Amino acid sequence: MKVLLIPDKFKGTLTALAAAQAIARGWKKVRPTDSIELLPMSDGGDGFGEIISRLLKAKTQTVKTIDAAHRPLRALWWWEPKTKTAIIESANIIGLAQLPPGKFHPFDLDTFGLGAALLAAASKGAKRCLIGIGGSATNDGGFGLARALGWQFLDSQNEAIEHWTELASLSRVRAPRRSHWFDELVVAVDVQNPLLGRRGCTRVYGPQKGLRHADFPLAEQCLKRLAQVNASPLDCAHEPGAGAAGGLGFGLRCFAGARLEPGFALFAHFAHLTERLNSADLVITGEGAIDRQTLMGKGVGELARLCKKLKVPCLGLAGAVEDAAKARHLFTETYALTPDFVSREKAMTETADCLEQLAAQAAEKNSRAEAL
Repeated sequence: MKVLLIPDKFKGTLTALAAAQAIARGWKKVRPTDSIELLPMSDGGDGFGEIISRLLKAKTQTVKTIDAAHRPLRALWWWEPKTKTAIIESANIIGLAQLPPGKFHPFDLDTFGLGAALLAAASKGAKRCLIGIGGSATNDGGFGLARALGWQFLDSQNEAIEHWTELASLSRVRAPRRSHWFDELVVAVDVQNPLLGRRGCTRVYGPQKGLRHADFPLAEQCLKRLAQVNASPLDCAHEPGAGAAGGLGFGLRCFAGARLEPGFALFAHFAHLTERLNSADLVITGEGAIDRQTLMGKGVGELARLCKKLKVPCLGLAGAVEDAAKARHLFTETYALTPDFVSREKAMTETADCLEQLAAQAAEKNSRAEAL
């Protein structure tokens, strides 16, 4: 068989490439004659830069900046000179993984450091900039980024607002001389949430970053005021993906003229995915958890949906599968590390070895099915 391996990251344990390599090792132990192609994926979060740069053959660059807590940082971005394309991964700069667990509250974090990467790409002469924004530690609606790009936020006393938690007093915004930096600024979003409300960034993703229920009213009030003062015919706050990365989707759309696109669609385009799927006998994907978010638009779920449409069998391997019966609406079969295969502790500390063993189990089951 020709087997195509397209996992996403196993968050906190394995990159998408490391996951693909582990699955390949396990599968080859049982089915050594199968042809295996590794195609690690990203829908806009951690790993976006490495994966898209590999597909576009872009070269690594560095920029001196600060993380979400304003600590000095030297971050990677990528450059492809022929098409003058820059690739930026927000998680490399303002990502939750860049910070010590539990040390900083989201009220003390912002997206300012991301501005240095955009300005570096513009200085390099980029005509097109691709930016993946998943995995952020922030919930500032892109306020910090906008300030880094020259926007000024003023209260009724004409005093500058420097912290996003003071945006409730926002009276007006002063635009910089230059507000568009690229011919094309494409933002890969991994969720479709709006900026505000029940499905907005604060209530849905804020708790993952450290926001407590008692913090919701202030956070929502500040982001609502930011949206009101910047209201335009585009109504950016309601766009699908505006709430991605703590409202960074909104900020890039509103303050940098970006276009929001599903991260999986971007990956699929650059990877010529449909063509690859049509030539495969089997697809194996996976991520840390196959859950409701997987089935509601995350990359692994969208891949399974596309495989189903093209009638290509698709196996899903994960640390945990929330509802195997529901998952089978998209996946041919799913396999989970926990709770039945290994303990949660072992799955988190020896993920590569455990995933290799799980892939071998999937290969054995596939071989038995073929024999029948």
